Amino acid sequence: MGDERSMGEWLGWVWGAEVLDERERAIVAGRSEGRTLDEVGAALGLSRERARQIQNRARKRLAEMADIAQEGWREAVRAACVGPAAPREAFAAALGVIDHVALDELLAAAGLDAPRTWAGPLRGWWSVDPNALGVALRHLVDDAPFRSDDLSWAASAAGLPAGLPLAWLLSHSESRLALSPDGHWVRRKARGRDAAYLWLLETGRPCQADELIVPMAATTTAAVREALRRDDRFRRIRPEGTWALAEWTHLRASAYASAVEAMVAVVAESGPLSLARLFARVTELYPVSPWRLKQCLLSDQLGETLDGLVDLVSRGARPFEEAEPARPDTMAVEGEVLGVRIPVNRDVLRGSGINVHTWLTWRLGLRQAPMSRTFVTSGGHSPLVVRRGTSSAQLSSLRRHALELKVVDGCVLAVLLRLRDNTARVGHGCVPDTCPARRARAAAPPAVNV
Repeated sequence: MGDERSMGEWLGWVWGAEVLDERERAIVAGRSEGRTLDEVGAALGLSRERARQIQNRARKRLAEMADIAQEGWREAVRAACVGPAAPREAFAAALGVIDHVALDELLAAAGLDAPRTWAGPLRGWWSVDPNALGVALRHLVDDAPFRSDDLSWAASAAGLPAGLPLAWLLSHSESRLALSPDGHWVRRKARGRDAAYLWLLETGRPCQADELIVPMAATTTAAVREALRRDDRFRRIRPEGTWALAEWTHLRASAYASAVEAMVAVVAESGPLSLARLFARVTELYPVSPWRLKQCLLSDQLGETLDGLVDLVSRGARPFEEAEPARPDTMAVEGEVLGVRIPVNRDVLRGSGINVHTWLTWRLGLRQAPMSRTFVTSGGHSPLVVRRGTSSAQLSSLRRHALELKVVDGCVLAVLLRLRDNTARVGHGCVPDTCPARRARAAAPPAVNV
């Protein structure tokens, strides 16, 4: 046959001749179009298993014709599969045949298979190792995020072949990557942090947290700081408080992680100092506001000597105690019970610590920092913990209470703390007529019983 017609013509000749019967051609054509065995079998009134048997018979006949037309065609097919996968036109060129519907059967007969991806088998592509393309795609994802114009370079570095429908694969619902609003590829479960990484990379300078709210699609600067703090690709530049990429080794950072650390280091090295000299020395090392320096004095490591100087508590100084702050309207006290009204917001609903007025920590006896007090709750909830830091006070955790009470953003939680036995109770503190949750339930359509 090789003498009577060229290699490029024999496949079409086999298809049109009586080598394959009508059912075999129908099943081969249907499978080439991407239909399942169930679908092609149903169209012909056949079971799935019978359709599979007929396809295998047609594949065997086509392979036998290929053996007659060109010796060593299987080796040529496998040699054409460079990398994790190759398009079918590459195999047609290697065999010198037209890109025919029956070509898929020859490639399967040579031991090739459709590469497997998170989007399923990739039609139109073939591989000696069907898992190799999925491995290369995972390597690409592991190197994310990418700017849109860096994707081709990153794909090549991951060993992915040119011409791959990469945008379609990455946009699939099972892909771990997603396209950001500005056209970059970020990880689905780290969209905000990946967006911040690309923003800083493009800006080329450290940024304040509020500059990153928009690119990260965050709601508050606290959310930005919380997200970046959990990712070792970022570091906070002290004392400015800006955020930079950890890979920027050219930036000079303070030797101290906080103003408290700087203050303790100065006192430890210099001995007892007056407030004026201490603040001047610390500001040289870690420039912060006078208010922040005064808050640092509440650290449990610092205290006051008999002659009014600042020294270490470990050297005998008496710890500083804050004068009682004015009680805010959101807090009340009756005997041994403290009441706190907490506005429900995104931080409450996702379980973050909630900043509270320092009057609460003062009243609980948390006069230094860090200090905390735990209150047991009923119903299997986690305990409520009030913590005092040098710059803020926090209450956690209220998420499970909020979910159980079915409150929404804009509602109010009423927290009662019993000092006598360190127990707590959380209730719905909204005025009924103005409660956002009650208004939402009233506006919802009635349930329909089926």
